[in-house]
Amino acid sequence: MGFIERIFRSAAPAWGVHPDDRKRPAADVPLRSLPLPERLFMPLQQHVGGAARPVVLVGQRVWKGQMLAEAQGNISAPVHAPTSGHIVAIGEITAPHPSGLAQLAITLASDGADEWGERHPVADPFSLAPDEIARITAAAGVVGLGGATFPAAVKFNLGRRLKVGTLIVNGGECEPYLSADDCIMRQRAAEVVDGLRIVMHAIGAREALVGIEQNKPEAIAAMHIAAAPFGNVHIRPVPTRYPMGSDKQLIQALTGKEVPADARAAEVGVLVHNVSTCAAVHRALRLGEPLVERIVTVNGGAVSAPGNIFAPLGARVADLLAFTGLKVEPSRLILGGPMMGMLLPHARVPIVKGASGVLAFDADEAAVHEAGPCIRCGLCTQSCPMGLLPLEMARHIRAEDLDGATGFGLSDCIACGCCAYVCPSHIPLVQYFSHAKGELSARERARLRNEAARRLVEQRSARLQREAREKAANAARRKAERDAAKARAAAAVEAAAKVSEPIP
Repeated sequence: MGFIERIFRSAAPAWGVHPDDRKRPAADVPLRSLPLPERLFMPLQQHVGGAARPVVLVGQRVWKGQMLAEAQGNISAPVHAPTSGHIVAIGEITAPHPSGLAQLAITLASDGADEWGERHPVADPFSLAPDEIARITAAAGVVGLGGATFPAAVKFNLGRRLKVGTLIVNGGECEPYLSADDCIMRQRAAEVVDGLRIVMHAIGAREALVGIEQNKPEAIAAMHIAAAPFGNVHIRPVPTRYPMGSDKQLIQALTGKEVPADARAAEVGVLVHNVSTCAAVHRALRLGEPLVERIVTVNGGAVSAPGNIFAPLGARVADLLAFTGLKVEPSRLILGGPMMGMLLPHARVPIVKGASGVLAFDADEAAVHEAGPCIRCGLCTQSCPMGLLPLEMARHIRAEDLDGATGFGLSDCIACGCCAYVCPSHIPLVQYFSHAKGELSARERARLRNEAARRLVEQRSARLQREAREKAANAARRKAERDAAKARAAAAVEAAAKVSEPIP
């Protein structure tokens, strides 16, 4: 590593913010397991891409790990049973989303046995071809557990196709309150390192760089010990600054490479996976276990005993809060972190694959400041990790000039919330940007519908014209055939007449 590169890596980034992390005491409490709930609710859309398709029937008995719904399409992921029991319903439940809209899910009643079905562990994953590792990972339903929930096997294939040389393992976990990744690195570091080495084999990477924020010394120490036998796995502490856990920011901090706005990380020779995702890959290959459980941070001022909980997917937020206890009725419930998480309409929503945390805020934490006028201080611009101009984007959005906001980089906004966090006027900038992106998405969907309708009209018009031409051609052909037949008949009559004429 050269002198300039060392200086670059050691320097604190100019972007982002440094909020109070509020990770303790939850981060330091031993990992606990959630008692098995009586019912689990498994949404069919727990990942980026197409929703899974049910392959079980109501009343059917299933085993832990059995596939409940299969992947649909190239980008999708299957859903598996988090425990043994019976399928009691396939229907709509409240989605883990701020809208509170309904979402199709499979409801499983536990039999209390928690009995695994058939599993096929691999003794030596490194003896497998990369395609086979991707196939097993896909069949296990492993997706990005840092929150993006992109199917992991699809990224494996992309990395191999683009000849990625470096695997970036994201242990940043920069969101305040959350410590699920910290917990898995402290207590299951060997699983993480084994999983990331399997991922390296699957994508053909030469080295792995594990980025961990400096406020996690115990995790850094544990990962150093687990990685020590492997010379191509490097533990890299990075500055504690939000949003260091964002892929592009972590790549820049670890490698100095900047991913262009319209490009993917794999196009600059790196691929990013979360530490919990790597541990899930380990379990899928070494133990033959699909993704049916995960570590969830339960934290916030309303929680009596905050900490990290090992919970089955499909358990409700209410189940976790009942286990940890509540000091007061929560004023706000958030799935994920406070900066980029989702407000929940109530606690009767299930934990899904991408749910790294449940936050129950008391009245003080949930207090919302009244927004004032922009004072043009520029703090939002200074904090933006993407180098955007949030005040200009917001100005255009307020004027309903979405094209103007797009011109200032709206599509590059990662909705990290840094701008709103530092705004002294408490302007809800992220809400503006999310609203504008929603409007642009609606416009794009409308444009695609209109284009599809226009194509249908054009195709119908072309078909009618083609049919008219064919009809005219057929009519002309039939007329020509009739005329030819008449001519032949007339010629025959004339010939017959000549034959019948008397000889003079």
